[in-house]
Amino acid sequence: MREQPALLLYCQHSLGMGHLVRSLVLARALAERFRVVFLNGGPVPRGVVRPRGVTFVDLPPLGFDAEGRLVSRDGRRAVARAEDVRRAMILQTFRELRPEVVVVELFPFGRKKFAGELLPLLDAAHALGSARPLVVSSLRDILVTGRKNQADHDARACGLANRYLDAVVVHADPRFVRLEESFQPPEPLRVPVRYTGFVLGERRAGPAAAERVVVSAGGGLVGGPLFRAALEAQQLLWRAERLPMTLVAGPFLPAAEWRALMQARRRPGLVLRRSVASLEDELRRAAASVSQCGYNTALELVRARVPAVVVPFRERGEDEQWTRARRLEQLGIVRMLEPERLSGATLAEEIRKVRERPPAAVALDLDGATGTTQLLLAMLAERGRRTETTLVRRQQVGGHGHLA
Repeated sequence: MREQPALLLYCQHSLGMGHLVRSLVLARALAERFRVVFLNGGPVPRGVVRPRGVTFVDLPPLGFDAEGRLVSRDGRRAVARAEDVRRAMILQTFRELRPEVVVVELFPFGRKKFAGELLPLLDAAHALGSARPLVVSSLRDILVTGRKNQADHDARACGLANRYLDAVVVHADPRFVRLEESFQPPEPLRVPVRYTGFVLGERRAGPAAAERVVVSAGGGLVGGPLFRAALEAQQLLWRAERLPMTLVAGPFLPAAEWRALMQARRRPGLVLRRSVASLEDELRRAAASVSQCGYNTALELVRARVPAVVVPFRERGEDEQWTRARRLEQLGIVRMLEPERLSGATLAEEIRKVRERPPAAVALDLDGATGTTQLLLAMLAERGRRTETTLVRRQQVGGHGHLA
């Protein structure tokens, strides 16, 4: 029996959990056909399940704080020391594994602050010449477009992609959004762009909906304003309608903000949860959802078809949630509340409105994990055919030369 091809998957979640969740779903699917080694660059919250059959290499964790600064999540090492250790670990893992496929999440279209460890990896792969692995970038549906130096960023990303990548793999349905809508470099992207469908975990059976509002903000690091407004809205909704609310803070909500929320824990009709095993299970039991419209939550809303209000995070140029929310609102799936208008009163009113009209049903490809696996296998097979053709031609040329 032929050994499964080795695949190295790099994931760095920095602000929330979206990248980690999506990459874990991908790793689980890929492990059915590949020998997957997962380079994990951030902290893994308690309760997050690591898929079986995947080997994890946990790098000294780094991430961004609420102000967007790179910080160490490892109490033993400062940022600079962690970067040195990570770079060495990544290269050692690459050399020992000798993968046939390297999947790098987001870079070079993001993760500029991690170029010091990713460019050496890509150089090491590139240096192998004809024996090098396939190298692809794994992207979510929408990229950030609000940087002050966006044109320079896109030009740099395009140059690196054209130099190092064999393909750009976009985990989206092109009927919903296409890469060129959020990536517009001055020079053409010569690397093929392939769409896999959206990446979402397997659907789980659950009980029927209950009358309650579920409020969430992904990992929670920048969810403070939303949660404070939700507490105000909860009082209004409970007083007028006896509508209960469950607030899921997220594992990365700063401890001080969690303590502030806990002061309201004895309120009637309010349940506070630090984290949950499955947000989709919570949504399936909800009368309405309030969230920030990150990639994973948005897809869970689409599949669960729960009435939803989204308040996208839109600070420091981070506009991908805003773009996603606007597109979903146009399709009739959610109601968007602009963050500038967020208050307890406006949020309560939006929750009332969204409960009056069920969300539209849309046909989007949500099987991106399978699509990614099939795509990478097809790329390997095509490379094998090209290599075999090249060898045959060389043998023919050599044979003719000998006869001459």
